[in-house]
Amino acid sequence: MGDYKLSASLRGHEDDVRSVVFPNPVTVLSASRDFTVRLWKLETSNPPTYDCTIKTHGKEFVNSLAFVPPSAEYPDGLIVSGGKDQIIDVRQPSKALEDNADALLLGHGSNVCALDVSPNGKFIISGSWDTEARIWPVGKWDSSTVLQGHTASVWAVVAYDDSTIITGCADKEIRVFQISGQLLRSIQTGDVVRALCRLPTNHPSGAQFASAGNDAVIRLWTLDGRQVSELHGHENFIYSLAALPDGRLVSSSEDRSVRIWDNRQCVQTITHPAISVWSVAVCPQNGDIVTGASDRIVRIFTHAPERYADPAAIQQFNDDVKDSSIPQQAVGDINKEKLPGPDFLTLKSGTKEGQVQMINELNGNISAYQWSTTANQWVHIGTVVDQAGSSGRKISHNGKEYDYVFDVDVEEGKPPLKLPYNLSQNPYEVARKFCEDNKLPITYLDQVTNFIVQNTQSATFGQSTSQGVDPWGTESRYRPGDAQPAPQQTPASIPKILPQTQYLDILSANHKVIFNKIKEFNQALVDEGMKDLSLNPSDIEALQDTVTKLEKHATDSLDPTGVDLIVKTATQWPPEKRLPGLDFLRLLTGSDSTVVAYLTHRQPNIIGALAESGTFANSSILNNTMMAVRALANLFKTKEGQDVAADNFDNIHKYVHDFITTTNRNLIIAITTLYINYAVLLSSDSNADRALTLLDDLSKILRSATDSEALYRALVATGTLLCLSKDYCEAGRDILELGNAVSSAEGKAKEPRIKKVVAEIREKLQG
Repeated sequence: MGDYKLSASLRGHEDDVRSVVFPNPVTVLSASRDFTVRLWKLETSNPPTYDCTIKTHGKEFVNSLAFVPPSAEYPDGLIVSGGKDQIIDVRQPSKALEDNADALLLGHGSNVCALDVSPNGKFIISGSWDTEARIWPVGKWDSSTVLQGHTASVWAVVAYDDSTIITGCADKEIRVFQISGQLLRSIQTGDVVRALCRLPTNHPSGAQFASAGNDAVIRLWTLDGRQVSELHGHENFIYSLAALPDGRLVSSSEDRSVRIWDNRQCVQTITHPAISVWSVAVCPQNGDIVTGASDRIVRIFTHAPERYADPAAIQQFNDDVKDSSIPQQAVGDINKEKLPGPDFLTLKSGTKEGQVQMINELNGNISAYQWSTTANQWVHIGTVVDQAGSSGRKISHNGKEYDYVFDVDVEEGKPPLKLPYNLSQNPYEVARKFCEDNKLPITYLDQVTNFIVQNTQSATFGQSTSQGVDPWGTESRYRPGDAQPAPQQTPASIPKILPQTQYLDILSANHKVIFNKIKEFNQALVDEGMKDLSLNPSDIEALQDTVTKLEKHATDSLDPTGVDLIVKTATQWPPEKRLPGLDFLRLLTGSDSTVVAYLTHRQPNIIGALAESGTFANSSILNNTMMAVRALANLFKTKEGQDVAADNFDNIHKYVHDFITTTNRNLIIAITTLYINYAVLLSSDSNADRALTLLDDLSKILRSATDSEALYRALVATGTLLCLSKDYCEAGRDILELGNAVSSAEGKAKEPRIKKVVAEIREKLQG
């Protein structure tokens, strides 16, 4: 049987997905801290796509979920959910959100954190922080049996069969009960138990159920309390277990991974771009796996090639994992000097599936690689970050834990407002909610978003809707609605996103890191005898002066010598050594108008120099191309740059066009940023041919891109162009079929901001 690969990424939840259930091949259920339970229905099979319906929307976190199989009384089955409000909600899947539940089960005195259903569908089992587990007969909703004896939170429950119940507790014991409530036995485990699952009859190990918890060990047991085996491999709390139809085990953990176990060995590790994978479940009919994680995404994985996601979506998932950040506390103390360098990855193989190796990269970063036995190679799974926000020391605010709780002074003489923020959240969405909750004018949105970004710089995890971490620590996000003038509004009015009126730039940088990398690469050129390309000591001194002025924004007095040296490193050095030079070039094109004029009037001008260097060739290193496109986008910051971008539109479009369907996340976001700037430019200097050319490209991007940030930017660029003329709307509707492209984008990223801009675009197309 082949490896599991991504089948679908289901986006819609606005907070951690805490529990998932996979009752049949066409239905997935998910519960989230966003107070909702969602039902995902399979719409198309190849590749799989799903439609989402909210089934419950309460006022507290939903942390547990189960499904009662269909019966004569309930032919569609029952969705059972529980959470912080202590109430267990039971309802038929066919019911609308506004309909009453079939039952509300009352009895627990704290968060309901575990649910299961007996195989015959006649009993619901629940576990709670109130130290109780309860049995609820289906249909006899007013009665329940308390399973006595627990002395701490009951984290896990399993209805092993129609007469036997197993519980896992924070008091480090597993208990086996009869359906009557009688305790049969207690099993000491040595650590907190967070997960349980029944194993298929005649399991090869001889075990009947499995447990896992805080010690990161999976244990296989018989019902009489005998431990059969231990499975080692996870590196942090294990939150969930499930059994595949063939007897293999699946587990999810706070080490960001889902692992598949066969014959007591880990045979596959699926790392997620998330802080934690809270839940895993298995479809009993086809063996597909569903996961719920802290990045708010529900993901389905399959071993069947006909159910694989399209290659671009699989590549996007792999890129998200690679680009994600790993908090320092998740890996413990690391002696950087003793870590091997990148050569280790080619010289030594791993010893087991899922083995993690830290590498001291040439740029000073610490990267994590994981051994894949199937691919027989090390796979990059993220970069370790050491930031205050990733220290693991959470801050409590209004009963919820956060990475940050900022004080925001809005009005003199009044106490500051509290702004809570988690690294896994979208800064824009947090700022929007903060403004709404505190009845602040929409003009504050940009300031608050920038405040969050600046105070959490480089600490954002890859599962947000930002661009992800840049290779040289130069992360920058586009904040939707940046600096847009706010119209006069009534409190109930909703600000328009379209048209975008301000140019975007990407200018934040860690200048010292970039400069040190240039010096490192320069020394390598010297050592290799390439003195015609290397910089001499006086060049390095001149370059350092230029970098210092860039950092201090004193670019009106830059020496042309330093500018020429940056251009040299960006366009003449070997391609694998150009990235830091291109990074500085990106800063130059967004700096002083005098510098931009110098860059654009030299021979060849900077656009021609980049093209001649091969940066836009199909064989180019994509990070180089991405940084060059950012440099082009930054031209729009000055009037001189705007004129050059306008004069060179045809060439720039030719260079960029070949990359509009790339799966490289940072590159496609850079391209859509460039297209937004051209759309803004055309609002003051309309050119029909150029507008239609951009709309044609954007239509292709909306169909091919999968990242929500790239889709959002492409939509903003599209909508801004449509605002220029009704003729463009007609052409977009009739010739370019933009409506279909917009629908495609909406289906891939169901975020509120995307729904809003899509609605505005549709209004234009229909008008």
